[in-house]
Amino acid sequence: MSTETFKKEITLDKWTTYQPLSSDIKQIFNEALNGFVGVIYIPNEVAFELTEKTDYRFKCYAYLPHSDIFWEAIVEIQKSLGVKSHITNITKL
Repeated sequence: MSTETFKKEITLDKWTTYQPLSSDIKQIFNEALNGFVGVIYIPNEVAFELTEKTDYRFKCYAYLPHSDIFWEAIVEIQKSLGVKSHITNITKL
């Protein structure tokens, strides 16, 4: 499902339920985490809220490189028109 389809199905200022990632949404995640070092995050699902910008909550599996320890986390990312997406918060679950 494309970003545009998602936007048509939700109301402004309300979070969507968690949904599978589209290629457009995964690109936003990858852009925000480009250059991020340390923990590796693998996104599984996404919820988002539309206001004057778009806020995303990615449910992820997380792990340290060369480690057998995995955990879940929420990576919050913000994307505004014409601006690179960026991480606003990471919460370990």
